[in-house]
Amino acid sequence: MNYRVIDREKYYRKGVYRHFTEDCKCSVSMTARLDVTELVLFSKRTKTKFYLNFLYILSKALNSRDDYKMGYVWETDELIVWDRIDPTQYVFHEDTETCTPVYSVYCEDYDEFYRAALANMEKAKLEREYRLDDANHPNRFDASYIPWLSYDSMNIELPDGYLYFAPIVNWGKYREENGRLMMPVTVRLNHAVADGFLTANVFRLLEAELKRLCE
Repeated sequence: MNYRVIDREKYYRKGVYRHFTEDCKCSVSMTARLDVTELVLFSKRTKTKFYLNFLYILSKALNSRDDYKMGYVWETDELIVWDRIDPTQYVFHEDTETCTPVYSVYCEDYDEFYRAALANMEKAKLEREYRLDDANHPNRFDASYIPWLSYDSMNIELPDGYLYFAPIVNWGKYREENGRLMMPVTVRLNHAVADGFLTANVFRLLEAELKRLCE
């Protein structure tokens, strides 16, 4: 969980960062449909879980660029970039209609990541508490699946003035459109460290990583 401190005077988004941390504290949230046809076929062919395969693709995409690994240290007022960010996903319990956070560690090796993430999920199925552990996982980002609905838009609000820079990503149920399987994905980023280009770029990275995994 190492990080480096960014010199805000040399930060390439210096002006934008100042404006959206002092004058207009807000986020950028974008929903788009991602073609997951090939990923569904890959999951069936390899007898693996679609959910974990997408989680791997998402983690790899977000770890490919420093802009998505930004953080803020309140105690020292430091802007930082993590060496790595790890996904926090959630296991839903049908009987109680509650969920349990699952902490995984991103690893570029697909097989290693998949095995560990699957084990983490199976362990979480035995728990019933909603217990966040930011102290031991400060470099986490939220990755939440909404399997009950193929939605068209989604928005997540955080309190005004709260400098939370980790990505928040949600995705819903995929559905067939013109012979392709399309899945809604929502990406939320703090405007201080990301704009429309960087938010939209997440989808471009997801498309590239999806193609790479399924080749």
